[in-house]
Amino acid sequence: MVHVLSSRTLLRPTDPERSRAFYGEALGLAVYREFGTGPERGTVYFLGGGYLEVSGRSETPPAPGLRLWLQVSDAAAAHRELRSHGVEILREPRQEPWGLIEMWIADPDGVRIAVVEVPADHPLRYRP
Repeated sequence: MVHVLSSRTLLRPTDPERSRAFYGEALGLAVYREFGTGPERGTVYFLGGGYLEVSGRSETPPAPGLRLWLQVSDAAAAHRELRSHGVEILREPRQEPWGLIEMWIADPDGVRIAVVEVPADHPLRYRP
């Protein structure tokens, strides 16, 4: 079995600077590291238990099936903060039948991002 020590999602945006502004400024993700210069420049953001690397450039947006899932402690507060930063809210926060509170946004290339609150009494918070 492969023993994975770390992981990250690699994102090749159509406009790297626009995407860095979205993830770093609008979403406020903290920078783990930066590397390179010019078109080879890359930024790796902390993403909870993993990382999101925005580097390189693509002629086409990422595959439409790509989704990011970001857990937050308070979806309503995240909603207010994201709106204040001009982030388009695709769907307001609401409690789903499975108990999670979900809001949907998208990055500049249309990558859909679920912003999720796990309520205190939800089974995801407990291991049997």
